[in-house]
Amino acid sequence: MIGIIGIVIIFVMVFGGYLLAGGKLGIILKALPFELMMIGGAAVGAFVIANDGASIKHTLKDMAKVFKGPRWKPDDYRDLLCLLFALIRISRSNPVALEEHIENPKESSLFGKYPRIQADKEAVALICDTLRAGSMNYDDPHQVEEILEARMEATQHHAMHSTHALQSVADGLPALGIVAAVLGVIKTMASIDQPPEVLGKMIGGALVGTFLGVFLAYGLVGPFAAKLKTILEEDAHFYQLIRQVLVANLHAHAPNICIEVGRQATPGPSRPSFAELEEALKAAKEAA
Repeated sequence: MIGIIGIVIIFVMVFGGYLLAGGKLGIILKALPFELMMIGGAAVGAFVIANDGASIKHTLKDMAKVFKGPRWKPDDYRDLLCLLFALIRISRSNPVALEEHIENPKESSLFGKYPRIQADKEAVALICDTLRAGSMNYDDPHQVEEILEARMEATQHHAMHSTHALQSVADGLPALGIVAAVLGVIKTMASIDQPPEVLGKMIGGALVGTFLGVFLAYGLVGPFAAKLKTILEEDAHFYQLIRQVLVANLHAHAPNICIEVGRQATPGPSRPSFAELEEALKAAKEAA
């Protein structure tokens, strides 16, 4: 909703200011379809050239996040801490019973209590792989920690590709606007024998290309890329929390301490209070 409000504000302020200053939309509307075809078409073509099919699909899918916001909500962080607490307790008390949960998480009754987490392949894989690694008796827990850090860096690098792709399009749009404007000037020069009022409209139409390129770059595509980057970085905290809790477990801290490490690492707006988390953990124990 906030994203839509932002777009409305941009259009109202830019074109409203233009009209209040005495500008006429007629010349813009007349040139807009052709300029948009040249600039937008060239931008889409450049985007397709610079990315493979998977990256294009990934970027288009991620653009919806600008309006939806971060995937993980405060309840999801609380549920994640409850899930990790239950898994750590089982790993300490009955390692054999843990295998049924980490080897087949889709059928796990424990993961099944938290369907949003269970549906995320990366979160489930990160939890199961780390707990499995912990059962291999590594001599140094820092080995697992380093592996996790490298894995998460690679995952985040892949996730951020869509922001880089959108930013590249934003960077190129002003130049493509100049290309469209130059073509308009060429068209105008071919009609140099026309009266001034005709030439003025043709030059105005050519300048629409420059305006459109800059407007799209800094008014829409650039902010889209920036907002998407913020959302992806916020969602990455969810996986960082998994890493920190399970690394604390590898260092043999008490389960409650491991979960408190995770609670403290939760982003402020999504962090449950100590009392709220204690109540959730108590309810989870009773349900088990």
